[in-house]
Amino acid sequence: MKDLLTDLPSDAPLSPATPPTTEPAIWSRNFRSYFTARSAGLLSWAMLPVAVSAGLLSGGYGLDTAGYAMAFLVGPFAGLVLFGGVLADRFTARRMMIAADLANLTTQALLALLFLHGIDHPWQLYALLAASGTANAMFQPGASSTVPLVARDVQGANGVLRTAEALTGLGGPALAGVLVGLGNTAWVMVISAVAYGTSAACLFALRLGPVPAPPAGESFRHDLAVGWREFRSRSWLWGVIVIWMVFAVLSWGPQLTVAAGVIVPEHGPTAFGLLNCALGAGTVAGGLLAIRYKPARPLAAGAVAILAYPLYPLGIVLDWPLWLLAAAQIAVGAGTGVWSVMWATSVQTQVPGEVLNRVHAYEVAGSVGMYPLGSALAGPATHAFGTDRVLLLGAAVALLTALALLTTRPIRTLPRAHPRPHPDNTKAAGH
Repeated sequence: MKDLLTDLPSDAPLSPATPPTTEPAIWSRNFRSYFTARSAGLLSWAMLPVAVSAGLLSGGYGLDTAGYAMAFLVGPFAGLVLFGGVLADRFTARRMMIAADLANLTTQALLALLFLHGIDHPWQLYALLAASGTANAMFQPGASSTVPLVARDVQGANGVLRTAEALTGLGGPALAGVLVGLGNTAWVMVISAVAYGTSAACLFALRLGPVPAPPAGESFRHDLAVGWREFRSRSWLWGVIVIWMVFAVLSWGPQLTVAAGVIVPEHGPTAFGLLNCALGAGTVAGGLLAIRYKPARPLAAGAVAILAYPLYPLGIVLDWPLWLLAAAQIAVGAGTGVWSVMWATSVQTQVPGEVLNRVHAYEVAGSVGMYPLGSALAGPATHAFGTDRVLLLGAAVALLTALALLTTRPIRTLPRAHPRPHPDNTKAAGH
């Protein structure tokens, strides 16, 4: 694998002068390859939580085991993504993403064997999920910083990618739920492994022009310190992350596991997969809207959109019928789709390219870092306080999250940034 990565076309430091391009604003050759890669990887990621949670619950394992499994998946991701940001700057994002995809291909193949032969020892599952989370920590920083390199319309590209994420979120959970319901959890992992292989091949086909890079010869610690300095210098950035950390522990983190604990025993794993499919349908709508809707204050608009988030946990508590829960998930998906595009575009256009990988890594570590804690506490919290109280708390915190974003001045008033000059990828090295 080392020879494969070192043979990639070199990515030189960013040139101050970039020639004009005749490439499309979004659908360039590079973006098409990147879009395919991301769609394949996102399909795998969409299937995995539903397959693992529903597979464990259907197999007779308790809510605690399912919660710990999600914590082992997301925990290493949150803890190691900072290192992924520095490594992406040092070795280029594309090399790190290809290596991560190949590692994920291996872990998914091993997970398929594990589910095929039965999980005699949960630690085996936890170890493989932790390895997958680690690989995704190495992948994620480059996933964000690559977008401005493959598309001139950054928000439009983010809208397209978010729509793709939603479509995979639409089909992935439904497919995973159906296969788990048929007793074929292992096949979910086989499909996931193939998808990661597809992603690696498409990323290998990318031909990027000059990319930003940190000064040579600096230490790993220095690179982390520079990323932290850039992160904390933007009050709108760390303000969102602080708010999101509370949301992740008390609302976002527990919700998937607690919802599965209610819906799977009552309606079956297929219904649980279809409800997550409805979430994906809503996110498609939100992503498509965000391609064209370009507000002057993007984070304020995104915060208004996520006011819909409490509908789903409230619906579970009120014992809504499945069709109404699906409608709630569509509304939640639309809101989170708009928010995610506004947030990603703000980070990618407001932060200089030479530190974007590291700043994005701090952003991801903060926003996702508390999710494993919330997921791990889902089981103990429901035992101590009851399912309804945990879901009601999550709904209340989600509402307060949107209000906090809207009442924090640096977040509410952040203006839309002008796009940075885009390198001419049609004349990049390797062509």
